[in-house]
Amino acid sequence: MDILTTDEMVRADQLTIAAGTPGFKLMRAAGRAVADVAGELAEEGAILVVAGRGNNGGDGFVAAAELAAQGRDVSVILLCDRATLKGDAALAAKGWKGEVLPCDPSLIGQPALIIDALFGAGLNRPVKGDPLIMIDAINAAGVPVLAVDLPSGINGDSGAVMGGAIRATETVTFFRPKPGHLLVPGRVHCGRLRVIDIGIDEDVLAEIRPQTFENNPDLWADAFPVPKINSHKFSRGHAVVVSGDIASTGAARLSARAALRGGAGLVTVASPRDALAVNAAALTAVMVRPVDTAAEFAALIGGKVSACVIGPGAGVGERTRMFVEAILATKRHTVLDADALTSFAGAPEQLFGLIKASPESGVVLTPHEGEFLRIFSKVDVEHPALSKLERVRLAAQESGAIVLLKGPDTVVASPDGRAAISANAPPWLATAGSGDVLAGIIGALLAQGVPAYEAACIGVWMHGEAGSEAGPGLIAEDLTEVLPAVFRRLYDQLGIQY
Repeated sequence: MDILTTDEMVRADQLTIAAGTPGFKLMRAAGRAVADVAGELAEEGAILVVAGRGNNGGDGFVAAAELAAQGRDVSVILLCDRATLKGDAALAAKGWKGEVLPCDPSLIGQPALIIDALFGAGLNRPVKGDPLIMIDAINAAGVPVLAVDLPSGINGDSGAVMGGAIRATETVTFFRPKPGHLLVPGRVHCGRLRVIDIGIDEDVLAEIRPQTFENNPDLWADAFPVPKINSHKFSRGHAVVVSGDIASTGAARLSARAALRGGAGLVTVASPRDALAVNAAALTAVMVRPVDTAAEFAALIGGKVSACVIGPGAGVGERTRMFVEAILATKRHTVLDADALTSFAGAPEQLFGLIKASPESGVVLTPHEGEFLRIFSKVDVEHPALSKLERVRLAAQESGAIVLLKGPDTVVASPDGRAAISANAPPWLATAGSGDVLAGIIGALLAQGVPAYEAACIGVWMHGEAGSEAGPGLIAEDLTEVLPAVFRRLYDQLGIQY
């Protein structure tokens, strides 16, 4: 699904209104949708609407009037003087025939549900004063909260908490989600998210041309690799994973096994000779080749190799840098993770130059936050206030690679401006080796000819689904074992016979 920034959502509203739909009609549809969800969350008992002065407050007034018409016990607290309301919000307030209570936290009481209609997605400065006191009081009330558009205090573009923010049970937004719904901490504050149609025509997207998307199968279904009946192991690609020395072999094996489970026809671990016996003893379907020097490595990947994964347990230093140079010189599709990134921490421009020198190669960088800071410090120094989404976008443009910044809200960005945010990662993926498995899955997709941006998006989604399939208590080894179940579910979803 497309994700719209706050400015893009304003543009969607403007285009809809210009095409003949009155703004107040959109507000009525939004408010009635809020009332419907409120009725589901609180089938009985009192409902309190806390409204602000803008259109978000107008949605709240419409919801209050709709609920009252259904016979519900509804109260409204207004953050400002009713006489100061303007435009559609003022029209909505006229439709509310009940009392409007002043902005006094002591009036919250213990309703069955609070509807948060204080601030919408356009909030761009810290909350303070009476609004912050009201937000804190709502959070302290200990009752379910339904947020309208976004929990008040959350920035719609970054997901940042602007001084203080509502902790909602559910959030209702309209037409399309915004980055702040998926980026942490906004996603945590939203609770369950519902995206509801209020009459905005999808044709407006053709003019807006959004570049941000939620990472799910709708985004990359056409690129997903499905073996044909006449496929064989060579047609499904050969992936090579680089191992570190004898004390650091486990990460490469996790990646290699994930690459094999992920669909690569053949997988080879390029192992230092001192670790050859360890790797060979622990691997069966994955092949092992002795490789100590960059020349030996170049000879290996110069053959029928489709993709390489380097970084997990590879070691930080000159050997890893030389191997990366060899990979990029042969223009193989590549995943650079962990130690491969840290090895260039002192000279990131060197790495970026190598990547840009072979633009036809699909290169995916998969840092966690610490590794991102090591190689993209320029982005954070020059743009300290950017959201995670925009940081990753800039990093992709600077490096010339697909950049995947891991986390509960993993962002994948391409140098051409496309970006995807993931929201399907369970918390138990935060365990040692999990990222090594992700690198291997992406390597498998690259080996099968999937373009780098789509390979990164598919890999992240499958990784999250595997985490949910394995469940609490998972260790990294479990992720590869549940991948067949993830494939089966995805095949069913996409209507693929197997």
